[in-house]
Amino acid sequence: MQQRHGTNRCRLLDQTGNARHSLPMLIYKILRADEWAALQAQGETSGAPVDVADGYIHFSPADLVRETAAKHFAKEDNLTLLALEADALGPDLRWEESRGGALFPHLYGPLRLRDVVWSKPLDLGPSGHVFPEDIP
Repeated sequence: MQQRHGTNRCRLLDQTGNARHSLPMLIYKILRADEWAALQAQGETSGAPVDVADGYIHFSPADLVRETAAKHFAKEDNLTLLALEADALGPDLRWEESRGGALFPHLYGPLRLRDVVWSKPLDLGPSGHVFPEDIP
């Protein structure tokens, strides 16, 4: 079975490519300790400096979040991984082409603490970041 994204829903496909059912799609944001603390204290954020500079908040789908961590947070520790339900972010969330032609979710509005489904530490292990087991 494979997953397709590019909309705010994740469709599970059977071996013939037919949709079996649709699940809410989680998207992911990696925050540094100070960014996570600020979000918790203020209830919302415009994101990391790169987000502010680009005019939107960068997120990653499940199949690309490990690559995002390796590329942008390679040797950083004390990170927090946030999961948000894409549908809950409404029309401010847009899927746009980014590195290698892959579609990434970009939020054109504030990231609100109330939209966070869960947060988990993203520890740095000897061979990279250690992701929660429930990330597909």
